[in-house]
Amino acid sequence: MQQNLLVQSLQRATTGELSFNELIAAAQQLSASGQPEHARQLYQVWIAMNGSHPLLFIAQFNCSTICQLLGDDVGAESLLRAALAVNSTFAPAAINLGSAMERRGAVREAVEIWRDSVEKMGAITGDTIEYKITLLKQISRVLSDAHQQEAAEGTLLQCLDLRADQRDVLEQYGAVRLAQCKWPIADVPAKISRRDFVSRFHPLSACAYADDPLLQLAIAHEYTEQIAPLASINTRFDRRDAPVAPGGRRLRIGYVSSDLRTHAVGYLMAQLFETHDRGAVEVFVYYIGIPADDAIAERIKSDAEHWTNLRGVSDDDAAAQIAADEIDILIDVNGHTREARLGIFARRPAPIQVNWLGYPGTMGSPYHHYIIGDDWVIPADAEVHYSERVLRLPCYQPNDRKRIVAEKRMTRAEAGLPDDAFVFCSFNAAHKVTRYSFERWMQILARTPNSVLWLLDYNVETNTRLREEAQKLGVAPERLVFAPKIANAHHLARYPLADLFLDTVPYGAHTTASDALWMGVPVITYSGRCFAARVCGSLVRAAGLPELVTDTPEAFVERAIALATADRLSLHSYRERLIAGRDTCTLFDIGLLTRSLEALYADMAASHRAGVRIRPNLRNLDAYHDIGTRFDHDAIEIGVQQDYHGIYRQKLAERHAQRPMQADGRLWTEEDAAAGAVAWTQLSAERAA
Repeated sequence: MQQNLLVQSLQRATTGELSFNELIAAAQQLSASGQPEHARQLYQVWIAMNGSHPLLFIAQFNCSTICQLLGDDVGAESLLRAALAVNSTFAPAAINLGSAMERRGAVREAVEIWRDSVEKMGAITGDTIEYKITLLKQISRVLSDAHQQEAAEGTLLQCLDLRADQRDVLEQYGAVRLAQCKWPIADVPAKISRRDFVSRFHPLSACAYADDPLLQLAIAHEYTEQIAPLASINTRFDRRDAPVAPGGRRLRIGYVSSDLRTHAVGYLMAQLFETHDRGAVEVFVYYIGIPADDAIAERIKSDAEHWTNLRGVSDDDAAAQIAADEIDILIDVNGHTREARLGIFARRPAPIQVNWLGYPGTMGSPYHHYIIGDDWVIPADAEVHYSERVLRLPCYQPNDRKRIVAEKRMTRAEAGLPDDAFVFCSFNAAHKVTRYSFERWMQILARTPNSVLWLLDYNVETNTRLREEAQKLGVAPERLVFAPKIANAHHLARYPLADLFLDTVPYGAHTTASDALWMGVPVITYSGRCFAARVCGSLVRAAGLPELVTDTPEAFVERAIALATADRLSLHSYRERLIAGRDTCTLFDIGLLTRSLEALYADMAASHRAGVRIRPNLRNLDAYHDIGTRFDHDAIEIGVQQDYHGIYRQKLAERHAQRPMQADGRLWTEEDAAAGAVAWTQLSAERAA
């Protein structure tokens, strides 16, 4: 029957009798019946016979989408160009053409096409405003990826001027301000309140914005509800009550990650797959990242028993694959980071689902049962900041003992560093450099005159901004030296040119700290409250230097100054201890970590077999969200407040007086709820009297 439809439609198209509406209907019917190639043929014939039709550009556009579906990128791009030649203001064609060019690497040309389309737009209508917003989003995303944050911010402001409540735009706006060290971060357009802006932070940005783990938990939870709403979840693959390792077979462990390649996470995990005990666990890797054939990706592919590429696969199909593999424990190595696939975990394709390594914080989701940390990143009294049940390793971070370091070591002169100065360094990304951390660094430089601070080269605008801030704080701008980005092996080789690594807070050094410690460079850190603010302390302790983990900002500053001035002997001994202990310390013992991790997996499995079902604690998170987003984190560093929990308890009590809350097993207890009820009764009686 469909064959008859094709023949009849082609005949009528050839004679000019097939109307535009009939063309659309026939092509849709052919595509829906699994014959997109026939639909393309019909469009091609109609286009050839209707060169002057006023809706020709729409036919060309529709045909391009079919070409794209069929993998004909060249044909799709040609048709999109033809559609724009007919109607240069047709934004959907410009959006898709730019995307096609971006995919083949012509990023600059893609941005030019999108910008040209924005400029050609006339009066803004209901449809065109959406097209303009989409074009601006595409431009800002590509500019941000190219580290052109200043231009990306300007484009995002245009987006927000059109519609101020766009969650994804506000998320990106927050990220680009963090990446530029634009303080205060929550300096927003007049149409947006500071609270509304902060409430729409991406969870990863929240980790860098403030050392406020309760806010991070609440933002993570709200984000999961937006990204994977209940109504969108297909329950066909739900295996929460499935038996674990039935028949005594090996535990099947699935790792889901976009970063098992030349990426910080890939560098950390590379040796883990080699050291897993195949007698105890069967390892499945589900890769969701960009195409990668680098050395790290190839190592992991060869060491994991199973490697499945799920990029481009729908959440339903990905969950179906994981369920078919009968995975017992599914590890989310992305968490709330780029390329994450929260929808896969929301479908619960494994009975046990775990948050580990990729994201430095809690998921705030109903379907992540455990988080893996250690005694330092999540001390016992901090478990209230997490929705998951906490399990611990000796040190939560794996490390690759086979990391490649370039043989040639550059000199200080080659690196642009003074030979006779004390060199502090911090190779953390720009979004981790808060105003508070930077001010501490400047205090240190001001009191160690013959010293410089060696940072990564972020970009011209951000470098200039930081030098201007240094000058405001009484430090000569030339004392900030920026290191150009180079291949990782050469970057590792230049680390020993530094004398002391200075950490950031609340988002401290993770892989960068491990790299410094591996290369014998001591790292000093101030451990805050949230996960991201305590990772560096965990690593430094595991490397055998607990003396360099401070518990107040003042102690951090004073210790750094002492090591650069009066206590150089201690600094020298730290270097020697790092090099001597590299083969014995906990941080670089990948065998210990792997065995400990497998023991945790066995414990999880045993609990599941015993009928234990972990229910993440998500109670009252709307209240914590409301409280945390109203606090001005740009003006007050909440992480250093002595009574951090007291701040929240006071606000919870005030909220409870208006909207009574049940106890949440976190800060709001049964006693608090009962006391609040009594106080409310008394207040009501007084008002009535």
